[in-house]
Amino acid sequence: MKAQFDAPTLAKEILGKLAALTTGNTETVRRLRRIYSLRLKRAPGADVVDLALLLASHGDFRSRFVAYELIKEHKEAFSILTTPLILELGHGLDSWGKVDCYACYISGPAWREGRLTADVVRGWAQSPDRWWRRAALVSTIALSRLGQSHHVPAIIDICRLEAPDRDPLVVKALSWALRELAKSHPKDAQAFLAQHRAALASLITREVQCKIDTGIKAPRKRE
Repeated sequence: MKAQFDAPTLAKEILGKLAALTTGNTETVRRLRRIYSLRLKRAPGADVVDLALLLASHGDFRSRFVAYELIKEHKEAFSILTTPLILELGHGLDSWGKVDCYACYISGPAWREGRLTADVVRGWAQSPDRWWRRAALVSTIALSRLGQSHHVPAIIDICRLEAPDRDPLVVKALSWALRELAKSHPKDAQAFLAQHRAALASLITREVQCKIDTGIKAPRKRE
């Protein structure tokens, strides 16, 4: 008889393995995640999502990284994501690392695949919470990397909403978002700079213009 899936027990096991790691770098954590992805290959998507929610609720970066990658690498789990589940997976975001992992693996791809609406992301872009404002911008990366013109207006809209923001972590995210856009749509990125130059932090205009002109990011100025 097939053993019943026990998400709490498996989450506890994974958290224990994470705590025992002597090196917590990305590749080490990813190797552990791959072991569990293999074990969960034939598990129902709903069970994988339940497991990921438990891991994400633990709060630290490594447990969230594993949670988000488990869903990203499990086709059925990703396919059943809904807006409430996506929001629950993002509950408690409180660092740039957690935000970027969430936006690159969960919210961005979900938006790209039509599982999250532009209105939801626009709400994040106008949030009083700096982490959700950053999440909105980093979520555009998945759209930009697809390189399709019909995504450009939505990307530009999020960037426009956050153009005046001076929170350092939001400024850096906006620079990243525009540089990614510039890779496949440099004319649109250039037009954005021209239209919003007065509102943008100088770091953004410098880095994005350098990306458009040379294909590389400008080095940060030393303070």
